[in-house]
Amino acid sequence: MFTGDKLLCRRGGRVVFAGLSFAAEPGRALVVRGANGSGKSSLLRIAATLTAPAAGALAWRGVPLDAERHRARLAYVGHGDAIKPVLTVRENLRFWAALAAPGDDRERRVGAALAGFGLDRLAGLRAQLLSAGERRRLALARLLAADRPLWLLDEPTVGLDHDNIARFTAALERHLAGGGLAIVATHIDIGVAAAILDLGGRGRDAT
Repeated sequence: MFTGDKLLCRRGGRVVFAGLSFAAEPGRALVVRGANGSGKSSLLRIAATLTAPAAGALAWRGVPLDAERHRARLAYVGHGDAIKPVLTVRENLRFWAALAAPGDDRERRVGAALAGFGLDRLAGLRAQLLSAGERRRLALARLLAADRPLWLLDEPTVGLDHDNIARFTAALERHLAGGGLAIVATHIDIGVAAAILDLGGRGRDAT
C-alpha cells in the first residue's frame, strides 16, 4: 500500500490543499478528481517525490519513503509526453525499458508496449513525426515497457480518441489485475473499479 498522511501543499504562498490523506492499494485504482487549480497535478508530483509537501508524510507499506527507492518503483506520466523526438518509437520504448529494468525481457516488454497501444506500424518512425495523439500513446506505452508497480498518471486520456481510451483502460486493468497500483487524475470515467479522492472533500468508494 502507498499512503499519504495529512499532506499540506503550498504554491506561490497559497495553500492548495491541507490535511489531505490517501491510500492506494494493489489491484485497485485511486482516481483523483477536482476542479482546475484544486491540486490534482500537485498531489501527483508529491506522490512522485518530484516536489516535497510543506507538511505531512508519504509511506510505502507502512515505511517512510526513501525518495530514490520510490522513484525506482514508479512510472509517472504528466501533462508533457517526455519523449525523445530524434529517436524512433521503438527506440524510445527501449530507452525506457532499459532504464526501468535492464534484463533479458526488455524486448518482450517493448513488444507488449507497441502492441498494447497500437504502435506496431509506427515503431520505426521518429517520434518528432508523430501526431499529438500518437505522442500521447507513446508516452503511455512506456508504462508497459517500464513495468513498474506504481503508476502515477495526470490526465492520461487527453488527446486520445475512443479506441485509444479503450486501449488505455485495458492496459490499466491488466496492471491492476497483476497487483499493480495506480493513482490517476482524470475528469472522465476510466471504466475500472476505483476509490475516488475528491480534493474538495474526503475520499469515497466508487466503481
